[in-house]
Amino acid sequence: MNHRRSALQGVRRLVVKIGSSLVTAQGKGLDEVAIAGWVAQIAELLRNGVQVILVSSGAVAEGRARLGMSERPRTLHALQATAAVGQMGLVRAYERAFAEYGLNTAQILLTHEDVAERSRYLNARSTLRTLLEWGVVPVVNENDTVSTDEIRLGDNDTLAALVCNLLEAEALIILTDQDGFYSRDPRAGDGAELLHDISLADPRLDAMAGSGMGTLGRGGMRTKLTAARWAARSGASTVIAHGRCEGVLTRLLTGEPELGSMLHADDVRLGARKRWIAGQLQSRGTLQLDAGAVKALQGGGASLLPVGVRAVEGRFSRGDLVRCVDPEGMEVARGLVNYSAEEVERILGAPTREINDRLGYVGEPELIHRDDLALSAH
Repeated sequence: MNHRRSALQGVRRLVVKIGSSLVTAQGKGLDEVAIAGWVAQIAELLRNGVQVILVSSGAVAEGRARLGMSERPRTLHALQATAAVGQMGLVRAYERAFAEYGLNTAQILLTHEDVAERSRYLNARSTLRTLLEWGVVPVVNENDTVSTDEIRLGDNDTLAALVCNLLEAEALIILTDQDGFYSRDPRAGDGAELLHDISLADPRLDAMAGSGMGTLGRGGMRTKLTAARWAARSGASTVIAHGRCEGVLTRLLTGEPELGSMLHADDVRLGARKRWIAGQLQSRGTLQLDAGAVKALQGGGASLLPVGVRAVEGRFSRGDLVRCVDPEGMEVARGLVNYSAEEVERILGAPTREINDRLGYVGEPELIHRDDLALSAH
């Protein structure tokens, strides 16, 4: 059975991410011929009824080329200024290329704050949905010009996965300068096998991904694996493929089995609210759970009670996002907490019936209600 064909045929909403090394011709300015090629394929998909959201890297790299920089800036303000210069050329190139097919484009710049605050998250979703309904191609990038270390998303692989969750896209295609996902780093010598079909449940994936990073972008294969896991929360499978393969996008959507690597989503699909919770990149604190609480959460359907918490870290208020970790420190879940850090410290390990005795009141019987808790991907 061709699992790839069954996963990709019939897709009606797709996120495509194109990496910096592809867009910028090895750092020597935008490769407008290559951009025109991807745009032609996207235009064909649109004619066939597929909605496409494009996440494009390249603003910083294009800014470097325009400013004659030999190295990526090291300071935040220099990076932001470089991105501001490069964003102008990047958007203009896509606008010009899509106009050849009578298609309108829209620039969407996001920061972590836009997906961390629920009302802004919903507003971003509504705006993107409206653009798709109008037949407009959204061109999405991180708002590097205003992002700080505290609010930055980190890389466009992450951004593409969050957009996938935001819009419940059925698939994520990551175009890069590698043929796909290998069993080991192909640059390290012989013996690297290109894996065409992979389950995200495969426990060997993290070791295979390594930690490589290119000179132009921020995301190596490990970030692509993380992105695939996040995209799977909305039921989307991820394909990693070389962006310069002829007709790569149209060929992938026919289910061509030997092109790139497909990372298959698990069967578990999170609801919209839990996808938002799971997709938050920053937390205000950490709750260390005992083994019994971990088992209850991972068994499915349980809320987190004070009796299962051993320690608390950080300063947080009611309603903030916190991480839940097992006795070894591995994250198992994250959610919106019903008590402040000071209150949690006073009710650690307490049965629900003792909350009133320790606090003098009962806000909620759970530290985190199951509706406000999402298990973490591994």
